[in-house]
Amino acid sequence: MEIQLKYGKGTRTLRLPDQAEVVVMTPRDLPVIGDSAVALHQALDAPMDALPLEQRPMPSSVAIAVPDETRPAPLKKLLPVLLKRIFQVWPELRSENVSVVVGGGLHPAPDEAQMARILPEDLHGCAVVAHDALTSPMTSFGTTSRGTPVEVNAAIGEADLKIVVGMVDPHQFQGMTGGSKGITIGCASKAMIERNHSLMADPAARVGNIADNPTRLDLNEAGRMIGIDLAVNICLNPAKQAVGLFVGECEAALRAGAAVTEQVYGLPLDRPFEIVIASCGGDPKDICLYQAQKGLNMASQCAEVGGKILLLAACSQGVGDPHYENYVRRFSCPVEQMREFAEQGFRMGAHKAFLFSRTLTRFTVVVHSELDAETLAACHLTKGEAQAALDGWLATYPEGLFPRIAVVPNANTTYFYRSTAGEE
Repeated sequence: MEIQLKYGKGTRTLRLPDQAEVVVMTPRDLPVIGDSAVALHQALDAPMDALPLEQRPMPSSVAIAVPDETRPAPLKKLLPVLLKRIFQVWPELRSENVSVVVGGGLHPAPDEAQMARILPEDLHGCAVVAHDALTSPMTSFGTTSRGTPVEVNAAIGEADLKIVVGMVDPHQFQGMTGGSKGITIGCASKAMIERNHSLMADPAARVGNIADNPTRLDLNEAGRMIGIDLAVNICLNPAKQAVGLFVGECEAALRAGAAVTEQVYGLPLDRPFEIVIASCGGDPKDICLYQAQKGLNMASQCAEVGGKILLLAACSQGVGDPHYENYVRRFSCPVEQMREFAEQGFRMGAHKAFLFSRTLTRFTVVVHSELDAETLAACHLTKGEAQAALDGWLATYPEGLFPRIAVVPNANTTYFYRSTAGEE
């Protein structure tokens, strides 16, 4: 049999033995929203747990936080609708008092080419701000009950009306993206991001969990402190089509979006597999190694300990984070890195190396990528051609015997929960 998997902006085809037990772990289909512009207008008419724009006084300034290109949010469709609605409600609002803040957390600030790829051409004359967690002016709102300093880009912090636009995707330790995260991580300071992420060691900080997850609850609290007025949350299927769109108070929009996202990407798992073939889901999910780690982590959840994982991740933009790359190169092996991380505590960049190492010490991993073998080896990863690696693994089994193989076409977003006999 043949399987075709997304890889960068194209695909890769792999051949598997017809006799092998192959399970394709495919996200579920939900009805697609036909016209996202109409859906957004309807959601703005009746936002959840929040006043509609029409019932609010005209703000002196507006800031809209949006994600960078590592998140495939359909900004070119949504932003024109949102901006048109704002200027219809408050025709006297001057465009120079409205800002679109592109936030990517600790990712490098987007350049003009990246902005052009994600933003619509017509922004009604509004200002565009590229967030930089290291250098952007910040506004402070105090400290959360978990000790996180709440510091966000001043373009957001000082705005009279604060709106966040984002996707609701499974997240490996914050449960789900969405809600306040586009501001409380996307437009936050380095200190804020690091402190929040340091809570990821808690067992409740796991994919799909937003109920008692300390990293997620910390972001919710920060969002309330900042005073975010409205969240626009969209849920996409693997084809990047909208299957859910919610507007309202941050936590209400998050809960609604998380319920839809779970229906799409949360899958039951009866027992783990000997071999897992995983695609991050193509561009932008595999735009760099830093993003591809999420796919490796998710895929490992359905592999048996000691099993093999083949990860397809193009990484057209390289490693993606200099802090991680410079840090991981210091160590000769994942075990050494994990030991140092345990001794020295949480640091951004180091945490990504720890997440990689946690998988690499439990599974055999081969990465099919545009990155060269030397760069991957410096990150403790083995480069391999996908078909050759798979054929080599299959050749180790006695004639007539075949492993159980899982294929995960959207590994960055698909997650698994243990099922028991008789459960559906």
